Amino acid sequence: MYVDITQLDPQQIYITLTQTVIPRPIAWVLSENANGSLNLAPYSFFNAVSSEPPLVMISTGLKPDGRPKDTRENIKQRRDFLVHIASVAQLEDLNASSATLPAGESEVDHLGLTTVPLAGSRLPRLKDARVAFVCTLYKIHNIGDNTTSMILGRVRGVYLDDEVVGHDSKGRRQIHADRIHPVGRLGAGEYVDFGRMIKLKRPA
Repeated sequence: MYVDITQLDPQQIYITLTQTVIPRPIAWVLSENANGSLNLAPYSFFNAVSSEPPLVMISTGLKPDGRPKDTRENIKQRRDFLVHIASVAQLEDLNASSATLPAGESEVDHLGLTTVPLAGSRLPRLKDARVAFVCTLYKIHNIGDNTTSMILGRVRGVYLDDEVVGHDSKGRRQIHADRIHPVGRLGAGEYVDFGRMIKLKRPA
């Protein structure tokens, strides 16, 4: 079967892409609302972009009423945000945080999540997260007819739970993916657990 994307409407394209670009990492983004409360939302159009400068990217659409999502506006106005990598144990809360709440209402408070201060960050991190990137706004690109915004964040620091950090045979820091136990996004309401890890040597 060949699917001619040019003949599909945006919703059909979205469904096709999200069910085939799999698994996708999930950015659990914490930002600050205008009233000082904390916004929390998951984004699976997310990845690292470059190491020099160190950038990550999230892509966000519009609310059902056509307004920009709170995460975009918070980052645009206040610039600081955190990207957490959720573990499987946090999946229920991650999924629940995708619900649409009134502007200014905190998902962190709504779900009863705990935050703790984070060195190097103006904003706190989720206490149970094993990885969190401290970011500031680098650039926002509006795409196409402005229904999508690609947000580039400059990574200023990374929180790592001590349990996920080890050292290799040469004494270099090694971050153990299986200890992070990240959750990935598939299509529709489907997620994937970390599963089996396959390690191969790069060819010379």
